[in-house]
Amino acid sequence: MQQLLSEAEEYQRYAEQKCPCDPAQINERLRTLHVYMARTGQMLAEAKLLLNEKKGAEVADMVVKLAKGGFLSAKAQNALVDSIAAKEKYLVDLLDRLNATCTHQADHVRSLLSYERENMRLMRTGY
Repeated sequence: MQQLLSEAEEYQRYAEQKCPCDPAQINERLRTLHVYMARTGQMLAEAKLLLNEKKGAEVADMVVKLAKGGFLSAKAQNALVDSIAAKEKYLVDLLDRLNATCTHQADHVRSLLSYERENMRLMRTGY
Protein backbone atom coordinates (compact mmCIF):
# COMPACT_ATOMS: atom_id res chain seq x y z
CA MET A 1 0.00 0.00 0.00
CA GLN A 2 2.80 2.43 0.83
CA GLN A 3 4.36 1.89 -2.60
CA LEU A 4 1.06 2.70 -4.31
CA LEU A 5 0.65 5.81 -2.17
CA SER A 6 4.18 7.03 -2.96
CA GLU A 7 3.67 6.48 -6.67
CA ALA A 8 0.29 8.25 -6.55
CA GLU A 9 1.90 11.25 -4.81
CA GLU A 10 4.53 11.40 -7.57
CA TYR A 11 1.82 11.44 -10.24
CA GLN A 12 -0.13 14.05 -8.27
CA ARG A 13 2.90 16.36 -8.28
CA TYR A 14 3.16 15.95 -12.06
CA ALA A 15 -0.55 16.68 -12.49
CA GLU A 16 -0.15 19.91 -10.50
CA GLN A 17 2.54 21.26 -12.85
CA LYS A 18 1.63 23.92 -15.38
CA CYS A 19 1.32 22.77 -18.96
CA PRO A 20 4.06 24.10 -21.27
CA CYS A 21 3.29 26.19 -24.37
CA ASP A 22 5.81 24.61 -26.73
CA PRO A 23 4.08 22.08 -29.04
CA ALA A 24 6.86 19.51 -28.61
CA GLN A 25 6.59 19.74 -24.82
CA ILE A 26 2.79 19.61 -25.01
CA ASN A 27 3.06 16.45 -27.09
CA GLU A 28 5.47 14.94 -24.57
CA ARG A 29 3.11 15.78 -21.72
CA LEU A 30 0.27 14.08 -23.59
CA ARG A 31 2.37 10.94 -23.97
CA THR A 32 3.25 10.99 -20.27
CA LEU A 33 -0.37 11.53 -19.26
CA HIS A 34 -1.45 8.51 -21.28
CA VAL A 35 1.09 6.36 -19.46
CA TYR A 36 -0.05 7.75 -16.11
CA MET A 37 -3.68 7.15 -17.06
CA ALA A 38 -2.99 3.49 -17.74
CA ARG A 39 -0.87 3.09 -14.62
CA THR A 40 -3.33 4.83 -12.29
CA GLY A 41 -6.09 2.61 -13.65
CA GLN A 42 -4.08 -0.46 -12.68
CA MET A 43 -3.15 1.08 -9.35
CA LEU A 44 -6.82 1.83 -8.68
CA ALA A 45 -7.71 -1.81 -9.22
CA GLU A 46 -4.91 -2.87 -6.85
CA ALA A 47 -6.07 -0.36 -4.23
CA LYS A 48 -9.64 -1.62 -4.48
CA LEU A 49 -8.35 -5.15 -3.96
CA LEU A 50 -6.49 -4.00 -0.84
CA LEU A 51 -9.63 -2.25 0.41
CA ASN A 52 -11.79 -5.30 -0.16
CA GLU A 53 -9.26 -7.56 1.55
CA LYS A 54 -9.13 -5.22 4.52
CA LYS A 55 -12.90 -5.17 4.75
CA GLY A 56 -12.90 -8.94 4.35
CA ALA A 57 -12.24 -11.67 6.87
CA GLU A 58 -10.67 -9.70 9.74
CA VAL A 59 -13.35 -7.04 9.85
CA ALA A 60 -16.18 -9.47 9.15
CA ASP A 61 -15.18 -11.62 12.11
CA MET A 62 -15.11 -8.64 14.43
CA VAL A 63 -18.46 -7.33 13.22
CA VAL A 64 -20.06 -10.78 13.58
CA LYS A 65 -18.82 -11.01 17.16
CA LEU A 66 -20.15 -7.56 17.98
CA ALA A 67 -23.44 -8.19 16.20
CA LYS A 68 -24.00 -11.44 18.08
CA GLY A 69 -23.73 -9.54 21.29
CA GLY A 70 -26.29 -7.06 20.00
CA PHE A 71 -23.91 -4.18 20.59
CA LEU A 72 -24.04 -2.44 17.21
CA SER A 73 -26.69 -1.43 14.72
CA ALA A 74 -26.11 -2.12 11.02
CA LYS A 75 -25.25 1.55 10.48
CA ALA A 76 -22.72 1.48 13.30
CA GLN A 77 -21.21 -1.73 11.91
CA ASN A 78 -20.78 -0.11 8.50
CA ALA A 79 -19.19 2.95 10.09
CA LEU A 80 -16.80 0.69 11.99
CA VAL A 81 -15.81 -1.15 8.81
CA ASP A 82 -15.24 2.16 7.01
CA SER A 83 -13.08 3.50 9.84
CA ILE A 84 -10.96 0.36 9.98
CA ALA A 85 -10.26 0.59 6.25
CA ALA A 86 -9.88 4.39 6.13
CA LYS A 87 -6.35 4.40 4.69
CA GLU A 88 -7.27 1.93 1.98
CA LYS A 89 -10.38 3.98 1.14
CA TYR A 90 -8.25 7.13 0.95
CA LEU A 91 -5.91 5.42 -1.53
CA VAL A 92 -8.86 4.28 -3.65
CA ASP A 93 -10.31 7.80 -3.67
CA LEU A 94 -6.94 9.39 -4.46
CA LEU A 95 -6.27 7.04 -7.37
CA ASP A 96 -9.78 7.44 -8.71
CA ARG A 97 -9.44 11.23 -8.77
CA LEU A 98 -5.90 11.06 -10.13
CA ASN A 99 -7.00 8.80 -12.98
CA ALA A 100 -9.84 11.21 -13.80
CA THR A 101 -7.44 14.16 -13.61
CA CYS A 102 -5.06 12.52 -16.09
CA THR A 103 -7.98 11.92 -18.45
CA HIS A 104 -9.17 15.54 -18.23
CA GLN A 105 -5.65 16.92 -18.59
CA ALA A 106 -5.03 14.75 -21.65
CA ASP A 107 -8.18 16.19 -23.24
CA HIS A 108 -7.04 19.70 -22.36
CA VAL A 109 -3.53 19.11 -23.68
CA ARG A 110 -4.94 17.79 -26.98
CA SER A 111 -6.94 21.02 -27.29
CA LEU A 112 -3.83 23.10 -26.60
CA LEU A 113 -1.89 21.15 -29.20
CA SER A 114 -4.63 21.75 -31.78
CA TYR A 115 -4.63 25.44 -30.90
CA GLU A 116 -0.85 25.71 -31.32
CA ARG A 117 -0.98 23.87 -34.65
CA GLU A 118 -3.70 26.19 -35.92
CA ASN A 119 -1.64 29.22 -34.83
CA MET A 120 1.37 27.87 -36.72
CA ARG A 121 -0.78 27.29 -39.83
CA LEU A 122 -2.17 30.82 -39.63
CA MET A 123 1.31 32.31 -39.25
CA ARG A 124 2.46 30.46 -42.38
CA THR A 125 -0.54 31.40 -44.53
CA GLY A 126 -1.14 34.86 -43.08
CA TYR A 127 -4.86 34.42 -42.47
